[in-house]
Amino acid sequence: MIQRFIHYIQENHLFNHNDTILVGVSGGIDSIVLLDLLDKAGFSMAIAHCNFRLRGIESEGDEALVDTLALKYDVPIYKTAFATEDYARENKISVEMAARDLRYQWFETIRITHHLSWISVAHHRDDQLETFFLNLARGTGLTGLTGMRPMNGKIVRPLLFASRNEIEHYRHQRHLEFREDASNLNLDYQRNKIRHTLLPLMETLNPSFREGLIRTMSYLEDISKICDLAISQSWERVSLRKGDDYHISIAELKLLDPLSTYLFEFLKPFGFNTTVVSEIESSLDGISGKQFISQTHRVVHHRDSLILTPLQPHNNQHFYLDEEAEEIYSPVHLRIGKVKKGNGFKIPDKRFVACIDRDKVQFPLLIRKWQQGDYFKPLGMTGFKKVSDYFIDSKLSLPEKENIWIVANGEQVVWIIGHRLDDRYKITAQTQEVLKIEMII
Repeated sequence: MIQRFIHYIQENHLFNHNDTILVGVSGGIDSIVLLDLLDKAGFSMAIAHCNFRLRGIESEGDEALVDTLALKYDVPIYKTAFATEDYARENKISVEMAARDLRYQWFETIRITHHLSWISVAHHRDDQLETFFLNLARGTGLTGLTGMRPMNGKIVRPLLFASRNEIEHYRHQRHLEFREDASNLNLDYQRNKIRHTLLPLMETLNPSFREGLIRTMSYLEDISKICDLAISQSWERVSLRKGDDYHISIAELKLLDPLSTYLFEFLKPFGFNTTVVSEIESSLDGISGKQFISQTHRVVHHRDSLILTPLQPHNNQHFYLDEEAEEIYSPVHLRIGKVKKGNGFKIPDKRFVACIDRDKVQFPLLIRKWQQGDYFKPLGMTGFKKVSDYFIDSKLSLPEKENIWIVANGEQVVWIIGHRLDDRYKITAQTQEVLKIEMII
């Protein structure tokens, strides 16, 4: 089994002998076998053990065994304890999910803090089958039916090649001591229901069911790669990236069939679930302006496009432009200069440059986001206009409006940066010194 173990690691490019592996060791048979295999294969490692405070005195016995393993293999050990049930309650998730989140967050902290290479966990082939049915029951896309990957970020799973029976056989041959977790028999846990009820039932229909499902999952993974390529190519065709935003052509979207599936695959990485994606699809023929929110992003229907933007925290922050400033980089990259107005002075015909009568402003100038109620006198006009109405007339999308900053002189708008100067601050025949502010893009 050691040779198969080494071959699987090499075949999947998981790690090498220059790396140090942080091994999650619970004290159960799977992690005990993983630890022994890594040692026998000559890899450098450290142990990480979590006490989830779910099994009382049994958890203390687990920790004691893991302490002896650290001595046996002469490796560093890192330990912690969690109030798992409290975390599950506070976050309204299952205890299983709470333990998973807490474990992986802590593993990564230890990996970074101690400059370790990888985090190795003891998932095996039978865990793949259980994961398949868990995802199937919850509702999943194609990727959810392909199971766990040998490598996911800094997480590696070098035991995925082995069945539970093979692991038990290795443990017996090596006379490895392990701790039996009584909760593994508790059918209140979904994974245990699949392990002890569903999988044995399926084997009554087909004794080779487990091997057949593993082959099917491998096939689905290959199909998933083909689908991912097609989705990526379609995404390139329908979307245009502008900074952190994506502008998705509705006309191009409607050429895709099936539209709902493509749209879900496009938006899933940005946190949108099937319900919200369905609402977005229904809005394509509707009125511009509707918006949809995920935990991290927003989609705004603007005219002939869907605009996908990261959510921005509410920003009431103000920045000041001192008289001595020549260049600032936040919140907008601006270059500032003062020049005497001579007979040869020409105002650049660029919306990213504002030429202001220096004597009409008082430093420090204020740079802030525009606010509802702001008004100004657009350059060349005789009357005043609400900034919000100017945006409507300019047909700006909601994300574009929200990303606009202004230069203010006290309460007055001097320049909507990158758009329009206020007529009250323009260069006139009486101007002696010009304040030139250029937006660098």
